[in-house]
Amino acid sequence: MKLEHLGIGLAALAFGAAVAVGAAQLPSEAGYGGVGPNFLPWVVGLGLIACGGVLVWQALSGGFRAMYTASGAARGDWRGFAWVSAGILLNALSITTLGFILSCTLCFVLAVCGLKRSEGRLDLRPKFLLASAAIGFAVAAPVYWMFTQLLAINLPGLTQTGWL
Repeated sequence: MKLEHLGIGLAALAFGAAVAVGAAQLPSEAGYGGVGPNFLPWVVGLGLIACGGVLVWQALSGGFRAMYTASGAARGDWRGFAWVSAGILLNALSITTLGFILSCTLCFVLAVCGLKRSEGRLDLRPKFLLASAAIGFAVAAPVYWMFTQLLAINLPGLTQTGWL
């Protein structure tokens, strides 16, 4: 038995129990979807408890199975981390002025640069940045339209039309 494996399983059990206790404190009246606000926290809490139980069982019966060897570098890449952090912070700072789609596109471009930097393949050529921006836009725009047009959830937009 490996104590660190047992600790991970017990931590998952404890976190699942904490989520379940929190879910028990939420109201359970069904809303327009037929479920109350405590439904999803219960699902997450019970899922964590089930996963924690399996992890504890594995730890007690010989340790985690089918573990892969680590594939990353021995140390984190702080410059790549800085790129990704800048993307997240700029998204938070610019979402009300640029709108959801453009701020998320900027976040995507900076995150891609950070991930490429961590691989040692940072590419700042305009062609690569424009391609990353196009992919980020292609991901952010349908998300924005789904939330604003289909679900009627207000997200900050660049215009008042609800389409950008």
